[in-house]
Amino acid sequence: MKRIKAACIYQTILFSQKEEHLEHDYAVKLVQDEVNRYKATLDRNRTKYKIVSEETQEDGSVMIKIIKQYNITPVGDYLN
Repeated sequence: MKRIKAACIYQTILFSQKEEHLEHDYAVKLVQDEVNRYKATLDRNRTKYKIVSEETQEDGSVMIKIIKQYNITPVGDYLN
């Protein structure tokens, strides 16, 4: 019988501006708000995670590379 002892998921997430025609500064603020909501949701759900990198692109979009807990599986040494 096999059992998963530890598991995580590695994701690259791009938070990009909407296709609507908004003022650039306002569109960038909306992207930042979305990133903050995503992080708050992870915290609220008690999902264990580690942000490997967070880069703001020239157009104001944000790219996050993250290692996070998969479902409720133990994370082992993945987040060290």
